[in-house]
Amino acid sequence: MARTLVVKATAGSDEPERCAQAFTVAGTAAAAGVEVSLWLTGESTWFAVPGRAAEFELPHSAPLPDLLDAVLAAGRVTVCTQCAARRGIGPDDVLAGVRIAGAAVFVEEIMAEGVQALVY
Repeated sequence: MARTLVVKATAGSDEPERCAQAFTVAGTAAAAGVEVSLWLTGESTWFAVPGRAAEFELPHSAPLPDLLDAVLAAGRVTVCTQCAARRGIGPDDVLAGVRIAGAAVFVEEIMAEGVQALVY
């Protein structure tokens, strides 16, 4: 049975270590061939906007754009509907391949058979 890893990032530049952990786990899993779904919520929502991940800096951490690209190439990235709306981010504002979806889709993903979910 194929397994899927759902990672929910709840922090952005406001809490750089928590943010980097979420992206590092998701990117590493994607590079290892694991099906990955990365959810961006709260301040991490901004990293779905072109150029924003490149602004993130954390010593001894892999570059966020590289990790995001790895997940986009091998899995999916979703931005929380409410989080996007609160920040004035719409479907035309996000990177190619990023979708905006709500809690019902998140619950559906994490309740599927063979899914492991992590929240950072």
